[in-house]
Amino acid sequence: MLKLKREIELVRSKMIEVASVNGFTSKESIQISRKLDTLLNMYQMVLENRTKT
Repeated sequence: MLKLKREIELVRSKMIEVASVNGFTSKESIQISRKLDTLLNMYQMVLENRTKT
């Protein structure tokens, strides 16, 4: 889980960096945003599974 949290932070930082240079609606920003969404969904599933056990 710690690895996932680190990856989320790295991707979030990259998204902010790219968006500040290229704009929030640039193709690259959107691709990174989608990757971040996927990681956040994975993290949420991990949290939900932890509370069930």
